Amino acid sequence: MKKRIIYIIFGLIGIGVGMGTLPPLWDLIGWADNHFLNNLLIDGLIGGVVFLLLASLSVGWILGRLKVLEKTLNTKSPSYLLFGSLSTIIGLILAAIISIPFYGFVAPLNIFLPLIIMLLFGYLGFRVGTTRSEEWRRLLSFRNRRTADTENDQVLERKVGDHFRKYKLLDTSVIIDGRVQAIAKTGFIEGTMLVPNFVLHELQLISDSADSMKRMRGRRGLDILNAMQKDKDIHIEMYEGDFEDMTEVDSKLLKLAKLLDGIVMTNDFNLNKVAQFQNVPVLNINALANALKPDVIPGEGMTVTVIKSGSERQQGVAYLEDGTMVVVEDGKFYMNKPLEVIVTSALQTAAGRMIFAKPAHQQKAIRDKER
Repeated sequence: MKKRIIYIIFGLIGIGVGMGTLPPLWDLIGWADNHFLNNLLIDGLIGGVVFLLLASLSVGWILGRLKVLEKTLNTKSPSYLLFGSLSTIIGLILAAIISIPFYGFVAPLNIFLPLIIMLLFGYLGFRVGTTRSEEWRRLLSFRNRRTADTENDQVLERKVGDHFRKYKLLDTSVIIDGRVQAIAKTGFIEGTMLVPNFVLHELQLISDSADSMKRMRGRRGLDILNAMQKDKDIHIEMYEGDFEDMTEVDSKLLKLAKLLDGIVMTNDFNLNKVAQFQNVPVLNINALANALKPDVIPGEGMTVTVIKSGSERQQGVAYLEDGTMVVVEDGKFYMNKPLEVIVTSALQTAAGRMIFAKPAHQQKAIRDKER
């Protein structure tokens, strides 16, 4: 069926091209007096036959391209297709208006110039509609938004808008980390998590890496995204647009966050700093994990297991269940043994929190001497 349609389209185009271009060609080569050739029926027939031959040579390639196009369109969101179609139609209408003066030119300019203009404006319209689909959606939703019934309602809506941002944009690092799925499952993330297409592409490149560790991390990230998408309790969407004038994924992510008035979720320290400089809100899961660690007070006791030597002489290093490092004075002498310690101080660093402690029996001995 598709082959027949392709042949019909090529045949109709060939008839039109033959009727439009062959009469001037006969005049050019001096065959204008040949009434057998120089008539619309024969010209259309010749053009149709030539284009049918072209169709027979290219039908396989065209069907292959159509199959790829169908597969690509099936992966696109309805809003992407809607805005792309509408903007393409608008582009073609503008091209038709602009092309009116060119129809008075001599052949074949009166055919090819309007055709080129229509192809150009149709493509530009499609690109504007698809790459800016989120802007159009926000514009339409803004225009269709109902005004509040009272002044108090308007004040309340403004306050909510100041503190609530609908979209949380996921970075590659936070997807690979995996904890975002558990946090989203608990309901602590409001609004909709958004995964831009360029972030997904970067994740795919990581999963295809020659490095086995990178490849494993990338595939885990893809598995986490698929699991989140299937979970009914988690609101996650894809963003199809891209910023072709940029090459860095981080720059694209920050620009999209500004465009959507969203928040970037990341574990990347450098991206966190750049986002703060550009006044883009950031949710850092590492910062959240540090904030959730229980505070310790000097003099508080705990039981730890020293597993390695510290950087200073006779120090030992232990770790709490949440990963907090505990530096134990003279802990080197108590390797791989449960040890009761007393907290002396705590230090918050960019890498996390460090707790300094002494063995409990030493502290007790010091107090007894003081007495």
